[in-house]
Amino acid sequence: MESGGYAPASRRPRRGPPASSPGPGRPVPEGGTADAHASAVSHVTPRVPWQSVGVTPTDPTATRELRPPPGYRLAATVHALTFSPYDPCARIAAGTFWIALRTPAGPATLCLRPAAGALVADGYGPGGGWLVERADAIAGLRDDLSGFAELAAGHPVVARLAAAHRGLRMPATGVVFPRVLRAVFEQKVTGKEAYRAYAATVRHFGEPAPGPLQPLLLPPEPAAVAAAPYWVFHPFGVEQRRADTLRRAAAVADRLQRCADAAEATRRLTAVAGIGPWTAAEVVRVAYGDPDAVSVGDYHVPNTVAWALAGEARGDDARMLELLEPFRGHRGRVCLLLAAAGIHAPRYGPRAPIRSFARF
Repeated sequence: MESGGYAPASRRPRRGPPASSPGPGRPVPEGGTADAHASAVSHVTPRVPWQSVGVTPTDPTATRELRPPPGYRLAATVHALTFSPYDPCARIAAGTFWIALRTPAGPATLCLRPAAGALVADGYGPGGGWLVERADAIAGLRDDLSGFAELAAGHPVVARLAAAHRGLRMPATGVVFPRVLRAVFEQKVTGKEAYRAYAATVRHFGEPAPGPLQPLLLPPEPAAVAAAPYWVFHPFGVEQRRADTLRRAAAVADRLQRCADAAEATRRLTAVAGIGPWTAAEVVRVAYGDPDAVSVGDYHVPNTVAWALAGEARGDDARMLELLEPFRGHRGRVCLLLAAAGIHAPRYGPRAPIRSFARF
């Protein structure tokens, strides 16, 4: 096995049935043939590398220097943009943050690196300039904390956390679909199950990202996800309900990307069958940096809020919203501070089991 965990092409095991067969349990499209089926599958697994557009892999296409405020914490701020340290699309390495995204201008990688009190943003690939232009938002430097200090002062726990984590900001990527992908996979499963599905999907559909950091993959192309039959996701541990939700969201990804603000994005997201308030909040908090987005319906957050703000070991959504109401406008920020501080309610009973739908 070569470095990076990829086998050479000559030794790489086959994944799935031969191209001439749809495989056991995989239906041939109505009115079609096995060959037509194989052609459809190849259509939804793009393999054209980004280098085909003629961009030099290791040269930035744009660079910008940012001036973060005193005490700013890059790693803590961009933590929300990574799905574990092994995220195939984003990572923090040696104090430098890398993220690969499909922008309206094309595929791109953004590198954020501290340098003598500044923050240098390097963009790679056709969309590198687009990402560099938004680098301050992605770094959380457009995060508006107006009025939060006064609200935080009203509760001793929140006031203490706001002071302890004053360098923490809320990033805004400006790109919607990658966060939809992750949020849908996180619906009603454990974190490990969600990450496995996310990573496997990215590797199945993904392409190498521009830039010198490898392996780093681009998120899947929404059109490819929308065109894929639901059973493509089955080996990744994703049942039909989540697969269909993701495919529906991918089909309207262009419209979601054009939303002007978090409120419009929330309306359009919740109009997609299978996406409710929890998923919408998870998306707009990261894509738009919405400081008021609260994940109603979360398994843990209501208990965490009730425990931290009222000393109650358990709470439901109604109680959570009641306790967060004094912080309206920054309710999501309060939840972020609680998470950053590692606060959680007492845990009772066994952990949720790790399940797999791959063989069902």
